[in-house]
Amino acid sequence: QVQLVQSGGGSVQAGGSLRLSCAASELTQSFNCMGWFRQAPGKEREGVAVIATADGETYYTASVKGRFTISQDNGNNTVYLQMDSLKPEDTAMYYCALDRGSYCLGKWANTQRYRFWGQGTQVTVSS
Repeated sequence: QVQLVQSGGGSVQAGGSLRLSCAASELTQSFNCMGWFRQAPGKEREGVAVIATADGETYYTASVKGRFTISQDNGNNTVYLQMDSLKPEDTAMYYCALDRGSYCLGKWANTQRYRFWGQGTQVTVSS
């Protein structure tokens, strides 16, 4: 059973930066879709950014393009989310997710695709 362990997050003022990390206990396949979702109070969980671990292809939701960067360290089965120019509307619980054996093609933001989830980490951006 794969476990995803998240770290990072916290509180920051608008315009600041935070970095999230997600380490997978094991990745038995060479290709996976791994990334980040977020959920604000009273809202549905939404896709933020994912990366195809096989070729490094990345996908972002429109609201974070140019501000967030997803990257990976294949040697450590770890994915990172660098969040810059943070806005109050970025405030949410952030979750790491893994779609094993996938290239992130198609509807990458569909939460039903992701069988494995991290424990969640809070990101709070104050104005």
